[in-house]
Amino acid sequence: MEQLTNTVLTGIAATAIADAWTLARRQLFGTPLPNYGLVGRWIAWMPHGKFRHASIAAASPVRGEVLIGWATHIMVGISFASLLLAVAGHEWFAQPTPMPALLVGLATVAAPFFVMQPAMGAGIAASRAPRPATARLQSLVFHGFFGLGLYAGGLIVSL
Repeated sequence: MEQLTNTVLTGIAATAIADAWTLARRQLFGTPLPNYGLVGRWIAWMPHGKFRHASIAAASPVRGEVLIGWATHIMVGISFASLLLAVAGHEWFAQPTPMPALLVGLATVAAPFFVMQPAMGAGIAASRAPRPATARLQSLVFHGFFGLGLYAGGLIVSL
């Protein structure tokens, strides 16, 4: 039960820290915030057999998509924290070190690059986005902050 608690708390902390980066990025650079309602729309269409969209923004809205999107965002963060547990072992939570957390955080960028972005109409690694290189860099930096958040979350639960 302790491993589950540590993983959940670490995932929530990591997600919160990555989200804090998006807020700071908006303040510093005027970059728009992610629209997790579109993630919710994508998820909500799955039970209807629709897993891929030419443009998720053009897909019909779904009731509760913002809540679904935010819940998915948080649950994915927790799931990614379980990858850290699988890679570094439960001992990591007793004495967290930054490298495994950063490596797992950066590795998780594979999910948006190869699953979410193509399925939502942006192409592999945002190749169909208006500014692909910028979208890729933002994803990498976000997931880097997620990795820092995994480390910070690990430090918190180790106390």
